[in-house]
Amino acid sequence: MQSYTIGQAARLLGVSPDTARRWADAGRVATHRDESGRRLINGRDLAAFSIEVGQGAHTEDEEPYTSARNAFPGIVTAVRLGDVAAQVEIQAGPHRLVSLLTREAVEELGLEVGMQATARVKSTSVHIDRT
Repeated sequence: MQSYTIGQAARLLGVSPDTARRWADAGRVATHRDESGRRLINGRDLAAFSIEVGQGAHTEDEEPYTSARNAFPGIVTAVRLGDVAAQVEIQAGPHRLVSLLTREAVEELGLEVGMQATARVKSTSVHIDRT
């Protein structure tokens, strides 16, 4: 299973490394140390934590996101395989993206919960609401 440094986890969660470090220090997400002493977060633990963070990401006091580029680096939080089709969920900071693709594509990419992936969005019609 892939593990992530505090800095990598922070980027995937859309927060500063200091915030990710404080969350780890407070026990909100478990860490372990590698042979060189770096703190790492297990990919499955980070996937579960990213869902928690994403669900509580916006409060009424925060400025809403108004637009985003078309590449969303994040962490795979769910993979559902059917006979032919598959559904993959990625938590990219506060954004939850769901992609429907072929089972073959998921297997070729080796996608599994806890690994890093980037969702790319292309659409002929993009709607942006300002709240």
